[in-house]
Amino acid sequence: MEQFLTTLDSANRAVNNFVWGPPMLILLLGAGVYLTLRTRFFQLSRMGLWFKSTLFALFCNKEVRDGSDPGSISQFQSFTTALAGTMGTGNIVGVATALTAGGPGAIFWMWVSALFGMMTKYAEIVLGILFRRRGKNGQWKGGPMSYLEKGLHCKPLAVLFAFFASLASFGIGNMTQGNGIADAIHRSFPVIPKWAVAVAVMALTTLCILGGIKRIAKVTEGLIPLMTVLYLAGSLAILVLHFRLIPAALGLILRDAFSLQSVGGGVGGYAVLRAIRYGTARGVFSNEAGLGSSVIVHSAAQVKEPVIQGMWGIFEVFADTIVSCTLTALCILTTGVLSTGLTGAPLAMAAFSRVFGSWGELFITISITLFAFSTILGWSYYGEQTVEYLLGPRAIPGYKLLYILLAGVGCVASLELVWDISDTMNGLMALPNLIGVLGLSGMVVRATKDFLSRRDKGQYRELARTYRDFIKKR
Repeated sequence: MEQFLTTLDSANRAVNNFVWGPPMLILLLGAGVYLTLRTRFFQLSRMGLWFKSTLFALFCNKEVRDGSDPGSISQFQSFTTALAGTMGTGNIVGVATALTAGGPGAIFWMWVSALFGMMTKYAEIVLGILFRRRGKNGQWKGGPMSYLEKGLHCKPLAVLFAFFASLASFGIGNMTQGNGIADAIHRSFPVIPKWAVAVAVMALTTLCILGGIKRIAKVTEGLIPLMTVLYLAGSLAILVLHFRLIPAALGLILRDAFSLQSVGGGVGGYAVLRAIRYGTARGVFSNEAGLGSSVIVHSAAQVKEPVIQGMWGIFEVFADTIVSCTLTALCILTTGVLSTGLTGAPLAMAAFSRVFGSWGELFITISITLFAFSTILGWSYYGEQTVEYLLGPRAIPGYKLLYILLAGVGCVASLELVWDISDTMNGLMALPNLIGVLGLSGMVVRATKDFLSRRDKGQYRELARTYRDFIKKR
């Protein structure tokens, strides 16, 4: 068994080096750049529009929270459920890891990946709405599987995506999140055994996911805004106390991104490559732009306008990476804990403890627990839909049971290899998905132009194009 695990680890490292190596990172960034150019920098030129259609619409548009259709969830619920899948440990642990492995410059490249990733996620969601379908139970079904099979006419790619996503749901969406919860709680409260945490996680997961997407959406609709506001408030409190150091921290990020102090040497070039690699990889890990996973839940939204739902994807990346991850990074840099040699969750805990004392460690423990649990819920739906696509609806009960059990296993087991394999599966999802997004990018551009044309002319009729309508235009 030991020899088998060693062989598996070596094979995974080889695949992982490719998945998160320069070619893949270039493809991820390149897809975002390509879509940005084709939509004329939609995420920047139409910033007011997508803020108005998402954040501001929460307070002035009842349709955003309308989930009256029994076969769908509201636009806001689809957003919070998708955000639940992305705002996991990556916003805290991932940022801390990027800083220690890639240096402060990694944060700059995280911003770059988010800027262009906004359009990749936008395109994914637009395609997801265009090619979704009603299931036998009346619920909307969609995701990369739908547009790869029905739009690109390449079912093998759809099967590949579903296979990789199913495996990733057990790892990055489940076991590793449970492990993060148990470690954080046990670190702050040593008297609580990990098996007790495992029982609690399994029980809460059961209560949520057995109620289907409606119950998951209701939980995330209440949990995500609450924990986001709490985390942002704590982070802003630290930055207010260290506001004089913020300019220096931002300067360090920009300077280190290009290693200007040693640009002429090989060490400087190597530092730049590490900053680009870890910044881009952790940015994608955090917001999942290009992976296609969040499209699955966005496709269940009660909306007829693909572009409207696509703009929720832009705001999702903005809230996850540009706001949340940046605040984590600035808290670590302004408190001066980066030089302590710590990494991961302990590094973030050290930053908050500098200001809040023992309460800071407790604050991070609670944040990691809520973030990780929300990720477990979000990914349970992703995995359920991909397993149903591969094996049919009869496989769903078995999948849910296994998902619940492995969430508990993750709390008590050592998961270094599972982390690595999950990271690889997460990256492999991007390959078939990006092929589909780039191949169908013309449809995204047409849908965007059509929406903007009607909006700019004062015409607010909802777009209800079907797959056949778009095929006739091609």
